[in-house]
Amino acid sequence: MNQSDFYVMHDLMHELSQSVSAQECLNISGLDFRADAIPQSVRHLTINIEDRYDANFEQEMCKLRERIDIANLRSLMIFREYEEERIAKLLKDSFKEINSLRVLFIVVKSAQSFPYRFSKLIHLQYLKIMSPYYGDRETSLPSTLSRFYHLKFLDLDYWNGRSDLPEDFSHLENLHDFHARSELHSNIRNVGKMKHLQELEEFHVRKGSMGFELKELGSLTELEGALIIRGLEHVATKEEATAAKLMLKRNLKELALLWGRDGPTADDDILDALQPHSNLRVLTIANQGGTIGPSWLCLDIWLTSLERLTVEGVSWRTLPPFAKLPNLKQLKLKEISGMHQFGLRCGGAPGKCSMRLKTVEFYKMPELAEWVVEPNCHSFPSLGEIICVDQDCPNLRVMPLLEVSCSNLRRFRVSGCPKMSLPAMPHTSTLTDLDVKRGDSETLSYHGWKLNVSGYGGALAYHNLGKIEELIVERCDGLFPEELDGSIVFPSVKSLKLDVSHLTKKSSSSKVLNCFPAVSVLEIHEVPDYEYEECVMQFPSSSSLQELTFSECKGLVLVPMENGGGIQEDKSLLQSLSIFNCGNLLCQWPMVESETIYPFPASLRELDVYLDTSMKSMALLSNLTSLTTLRLKDCSNLTVDGFNPLIAVNLIQLEVHRCSTLAADMLSEVARTKLLPAGYISRLEVLTVDDISGLLAAPICILLAPALHTLKFLFDKSMESFTEEQDKALHLLTSLQKLSFHSCRRLQSLPQGL
Repeated sequence: MNQSDFYVMHDLMHELSQSVSAQECLNISGLDFRADAIPQSVRHLTINIEDRYDANFEQEMCKLRERIDIANLRSLMIFREYEEERIAKLLKDSFKEINSLRVLFIVVKSAQSFPYRFSKLIHLQYLKIMSPYYGDRETSLPSTLSRFYHLKFLDLDYWNGRSDLPEDFSHLENLHDFHARSELHSNIRNVGKMKHLQELEEFHVRKGSMGFELKELGSLTELEGALIIRGLEHVATKEEATAAKLMLKRNLKELALLWGRDGPTADDDILDALQPHSNLRVLTIANQGGTIGPSWLCLDIWLTSLERLTVEGVSWRTLPPFAKLPNLKQLKLKEISGMHQFGLRCGGAPGKCSMRLKTVEFYKMPELAEWVVEPNCHSFPSLGEIICVDQDCPNLRVMPLLEVSCSNLRRFRVSGCPKMSLPAMPHTSTLTDLDVKRGDSETLSYHGWKLNVSGYGGALAYHNLGKIEELIVERCDGLFPEELDGSIVFPSVKSLKLDVSHLTKKSSSSKVLNCFPAVSVLEIHEVPDYEYEECVMQFPSSSSLQELTFSECKGLVLVPMENGGGIQEDKSLLQSLSIFNCGNLLCQWPMVESETIYPFPASLRELDVYLDTSMKSMALLSNLTSLTTLRLKDCSNLTVDGFNPLIAVNLIQLEVHRCSTLAADMLSEVARTKLLPAGYISRLEVLTVDDISGLLAAPICILLAPALHTLKFLFDKSMESFTEEQDKALHLLTSLQKLSFHSCRRLQSLPQGL
């Protein structure tokens, strides 16, 4: 069973099993149990406890030891996560008489955590030892482990101690299942004695080390699952390889034959002698130094069940006829020296390729130049994935994406193939997982609903991109032609990130945005180190925009016009606007209050401006009476001139810092204005400012008192102490729940009233 598999028993079956086993099976869960209520006939005991000391638990465990026959227990499983010393000693003392166990599961922190009579448990058939991750990593498995001659199942999956095994571990000749990490598997000396072993993850051939010769595998005919054989460079003769008897291991599903990179050139006969059983499904051959592939793979169609094949680090003159492996689904080729062309070698009559191949992968193939398509095979109906990544195939030019039909190709990944000629991508509507990277600056990434294009010089198949919802475009001069005639439309794009190089002309900026009629989230940003002329931008008259961000657009300019300008008011749905480090965005806008022309629509509910020097007057925002959130940070030129107090009517969150005295000036204006609606009560709940002295004035605090629950002072560089008037003003904030001071470096003391 896989470690991640869990099974649920039906409630009725669970109740029945509990009823039938009640006299022999006991589960102690938690520290509060009563020993007097436990049947004396219990032979199978499970303890699941918290590792904390409890006097009642100690008393009941002492009673339990007297009530049941500890020596006659057959199963003992102790589940615990931590190691509390008194609990550990209590459990150890309670079960020191055990000697007839068949099943044992324990958690040990150190060598002293094992039961007193551990070496005497010679009847054990199932043993699981777990050590916590934080335990002693130098703890070794007991040398007496090899005495458990009847052991059939040993689980060390969660053993975090040393990986060495007792020298005579192979005495466990009845062991069927050995669950452990691969280092433990590879350290079994004389593993050939364990004839019933069904699982051996790794075997290392060690030069000059008795008990680690390849012949040890010969008698393990019951092996199943996966086996990795390393160190094959130490096998000197064909006879040694034949002694492994891999052909007799009919239950083995996965096999890896690995030579060391620095080993001597291998005799081709050795690989021939390592022929596996025809039931094998997964095969890896790596770093074999011969020039001829094994006959059972390259000549005879022997591995008829093979589904996955990896060939790595070889120099074979002839590669296998992959198309003649009838069940091959995944092929991975890596570091194949001298390979200039790749072909599947289909053979047969013209038509479809009958093989079931789904995935082809190339890695580190510097000499590979083309994928050759045979004239008699023009269709690969099963092929769904082609991968050529890690910048390892610099000479690969030809990929037969148009020459053959791959009607089910879903995934195509290419990295570091600058010479590859590609059609307009994605070339089919089924290709919904696409990654093309040429160097560090040219990227095309498409994943069904998301498209990322950066510096990509190839063509795009717009008709196959109809379902994308998120689009990121950077430095792609060919994406939008000089004259947009309405033929390029992305009707389903809802989120768009666009660099300003695509908006360099005022006449085309609105046309570019018109290509995205459904976009609701838009970010316009400047690509670092990308030269362009000053970008004068005009938004289309009607838009579905709800969130808009200008980021690092130092050359971007919004223009006022006679009939409007900026971001138009008509039918605007814009709710959120963020401006980050855009020094010229509003440089052409008149800094006086206007009744007809404003840069931003009145529909805005959230405005965030950071590091902007072009905004010099609050008059530009005087129409934004629907705002609920306003953040103004590092706007050094912004003044309160033209401020409209009606902006505060719906405001819930306000953050102003590094803007001189702007926050106090705005709130003072609101406090004394008579323009607000009758019965106006401030709704402001969260306030962040850097001007402590300016804010803590009685009129401002009276204004904020009804709703303000969070007040943050940050980056105040002048405040040293609080005056009595400021202390009293702070007390006026009767709804305040959270008060913070951050980076107010000159502040010496807090308000006395606190």
